[in-house]
Amino acid sequence: MSLKNTILIVDDDHEINELLTMSLKREGFQTVSAYTGVEALRAAQEHSPDLVLLDVLLPGMDGFQICSEIRKTSNVPILFVSCKDEATDKVIGLGLGGDDFISKPFSPIELIARVKAHIRRNNMPQKQEEQMDETLVFDQLLIDPATHRVLVGDKPIALSAKEFKLLFHLAKNPNRVYKNEQLFSLLWDDVHMGDTHTVMVHIYNLRKKLEKNPAKPQYIRTIRGVGYKFNDKSIELAE
Repeated sequence: MSLKNTILIVDDDHEINELLTMSLKREGFQTVSAYTGVEALRAAQEHSPDLVLLDVLLPGMDGFQICSEIRKTSNVPILFVSCKDEATDKVIGLGLGGDDFISKPFSPIELIARVKAHIRRNNMPQKQEEQMDETLVFDQLLIDPATHRVLVGDKPIALSAKEFKLLFHLAKNPNRVYKNEQLFSLLWDDVHMGDTHTVMVHIYNLRKKLEKNPAKPQYIRTIRGVGYKFNDKSIELAE
């Protein structure tokens, strides 16, 4: 792993901060430590890290607020590290643009694997399908892969990078059913040990942003016991 890869570690627990620092340095990473929200935002500006490990429970400004501020200017991968393992926290964190959510206590080996996978994926060139200029239109929904722009009617919808990737992949293949594991691998490789709950969280956030009634979705449908599909009524009618 290149020494150019810098990890910003944000955790007010000095022991955990030092443990993460040592583990990452052994793998060839450079590290920068921050213990408060103010320090984290300053370090993110000054060091332009390749990835941020961000604790949720911090004094003053919490991890969710820090994530929101970083997302205003950067698409750097953000991995939440938290002693809270509640679904609502994952929904909030991933909805704000976080890329992953790791619960304490964690395995250093698994954390390092996730860090490497996110950096590798972030450094990969855009897939050919996302570089195409073809704009997808479904009823009131417009998806422009060239600019990562999404509109519902005339209203622009702000999506995180992973939310857009998930939506575009589903919409590019309308009415095709994808298993949770397939969507999981598309977005995060296989380092999550099958924790497909993150896919459910992103689907939930997409529905909140796109659907008039998220409880009765028009676009992203659940196929019980299998996964999800993007619903294209025009194809269904043609068939």
